[in-house]
Amino acid sequence: MFWPMLAIALGFAGLAVLGVLAVKVFVEARRLAGQVAATTERINRAAADLERAATTLADTGEALR
Repeated sequence: MFWPMLAIALGFAGLAVLGVLAVKVFVEARRLAGQVAATTERINRAAADLERAATTLADTGEALR
């Protein structure tokens, strides 16, 4: 009777460990998604700034030398 109960206990412990690891992966994936969103916003702002600068340069008719 000891071995079946030990097997059940170890199985439960294994599932608990997998559950904890799954939660950690989920939290890190959410954090990564937030960083990706922030970086995307920064890239979009930089692209808009570059477009504005290029438009201004084209309007003045000056060329960089």
